[in-house]
Amino acid sequence: MRKGILLVSLVALLVSLPTFVNAQCKQFAKKTCKVGLNPYQHDGNYHAALLIEGEEAELYKTFYSDTEYRVGVCGAGNLSDIEFRIVDSNGKVLYNNRYEDYEWKWDFRLESSQQLKIVVKVPVTDENITEPAEGCVAIMFGFKDD
Repeated sequence: MRKGILLVSLVALLVSLPTFVNAQCKQFAKKTCKVGLNPYQHDGNYHAALLIEGEEAELYKTFYSDTEYRVGVCGAGNLSDIEFRIVDSNGKVLYNNRYEDYEWKWDFRLESSQQLKIVVKVPVTDENITEPAEGCVAIMFGFKDD
């Protein structure tokens, strides 16, 4: 009987762990990253995930013409500088923060509405380390209406 309860408890913990980690990342995005969007209005969505050094994540978002936008990508303090690129549907890189001293945000306006891909990468800081660092990374969007 005790083994059955222990097994059920362990399974419940393993099932709920990703939700707990995701909730922690969402809180990180709200408390740490959202404030950096000012004076832009936050779009109300929190895109955050737990990433490990060397991992890459992609997110697609539609942006509309005649609107000023701010894209911000921030990571937990234990991670190195987070690299992000903005790529259009033709594969053209519109922005890469690696060439801007890993600036965490980019402000822009598009001439025509389009869907863009945001590619986020956590660089590896030390190839000789046995266990890579992991932490929350958030992608935040803000806008200004004219």
